[in-house]
Amino acid sequence: MKVTIAQINTTNGDLAGNTAKIIAAIEKARSDGSDLVVFPEVVTHGYTSQDWFQDHDIIEHALDPLEQIVPTTIGIAAVVGTIRPNADPDGRRLYNVAAVISDGRLLGFAEKTLLPEYDVFDDPRYFEPSEHRRIFEINGIKLGVVVCEDFWNDKTFWKERLYESDPTDEVIAMGADVIVSINASPYNKGKIKLRCDMVAHRAKLQKKPIVFVNLIGGNDGIIFDGASVIADEEGDIILQATAFEEFVETVELDVRKPDARGITGNEIESIRQALVLGIRDYARKNGFAKCVLGLSGGIDSTLVAALAAEAIGSENLLCVMMPSPFSSEGSIKDSDELVRNLGCQSRIEPISDTFEVLLRQMDLHKPTKGGESLAAENMQSRLRGVILMAISNAEGRLLLSTGNKSELAVGYCTLYGDTNGGLAVLGDVLKTEVWQIARHINASAGREIIPHKIIDKPPSAELAPNQFDQDSLPPYELMDPVLKMYFEQKASPAEIIEAGNDAELVYSTLNKVENPANEFKRQQLPPTLIISKNAIGVGRRRPITHKYRRNRPA
Repeated sequence: MKVTIAQINTTNGDLAGNTAKIIAAIEKARSDGSDLVVFPEVVTHGYTSQDWFQDHDIIEHALDPLEQIVPTTIGIAAVVGTIRPNADPDGRRLYNVAAVISDGRLLGFAEKTLLPEYDVFDDPRYFEPSEHRRIFEINGIKLGVVVCEDFWNDKTFWKERLYESDPTDEVIAMGADVIVSINASPYNKGKIKLRCDMVAHRAKLQKKPIVFVNLIGGNDGIIFDGASVIADEEGDIILQATAFEEFVETVELDVRKPDARGITGNEIESIRQALVLGIRDYARKNGFAKCVLGLSGGIDSTLVAALAAEAIGSENLLCVMMPSPFSSEGSIKDSDELVRNLGCQSRIEPISDTFEVLLRQMDLHKPTKGGESLAAENMQSRLRGVILMAISNAEGRLLLSTGNKSELAVGYCTLYGDTNGGLAVLGDVLKTEVWQIARHINASAGREIIPHKIIDKPPSAELAPNQFDQDSLPPYELMDPVLKMYFEQKASPAEIIEAGNDAELVYSTLNKVENPANEFKRQQLPPTLIISKNAIGVGRRRPITHKYRRNRPA
């Protein structure tokens, strides 16, 4: 059997555009002589459509895309992720399904059973689970078709499981010759290799070929990396889709030729690609051809500029330098060097005169050291926010926010200042990771794109004389391991301390993270590009108003 992976980038709610892409992929698969083409989960409507799945018109017309797709499958079979209405008056109004189509006929649906509601997932809010199973026969080959989470519960692979049942085991027991798994599995660190290991393990154990197709594209903060795989019955990966790109290619299931092109051992490179895709798709899908950001001469805004230049083209990026009385001469020079290296547009909009006027009007003292006059310090950041938003409005540019996860986690940011923007590019990237990505960009290019002077300089907000981040925060090299374990592993203070972190640092850091004032700031952030589990953003839910505080045991 010849099988085509159709890893396509769809947009929530763009039924016409998504359907056209599906039909184009079917036509390519047919021209390749494919027997079967497989698409990702809910590819017709967009998996992250959220409460649109509760909209009456969406439910009533749920099957409309299939009416256009089915007639295009003459001479080929297709598995298409979509939705279908629940005719039973009880339960959620939709099923999340794989439509199985062959030679112009809809053979039926494989409904999703296991509905995730952790991290960024909220399937039970929209979909009704189904225990119904069936096998689909294509050219004499029996397909066991499962939808995303229904493949992710293998008791021989996972040490801990979220569900008792395993729909994939059930279709194998029913006699499936080939397993087809359609997915919308978001990117996070380590996920690409994990999926490959999971697919290869099950294929080898069950002696069944597995076709695992994953969604590609940025959808608000959630980034799908694709990296779809096909494994033969020996567990060898015989087709590996390129990560972070659309991919429509065909392979013979018994080809016996390992293919590892989409697997990267460099996690920093994967993060870079994810962020570039996230910026590009957020801008493109929301109608922005151009972006703007504030360039301070620090590493965070510098990295965002480099990523944005790659995502949308340097000619479409405007970097705005907004020096205050406390901006160092080096910051402007370093920013100018970066702009030359990237080839993007730039301009200078000084804020010193406006700052002086507002100081007098508000009867505030100009800061003489960090923290002495927070209102005056923050006023500078907010003035910059006003300028950037004005440019965004006047020129139709998407404003990119540049704060990193370490700062946002502990509240080292200014609400309505540096938190302004349409997209938080580094909101899930720790400061130490920011430095790693910057060095990686230079190493990959074989030249200095990001000036070493920017990478090596001590971090500073430059809102007061001789101000450095380390005056207010622990060194990032010490704080980031605490934040990483807390967010990504949901580790307890005791576990973080056991890993070798200082107890006082752990408790002080976590209490800053959980401070209501800092949660208040985070909940007003722009959409944040997510590259880790349990990230700041849609997958992390905390109340603003609370009295909880972590007390260190005596």
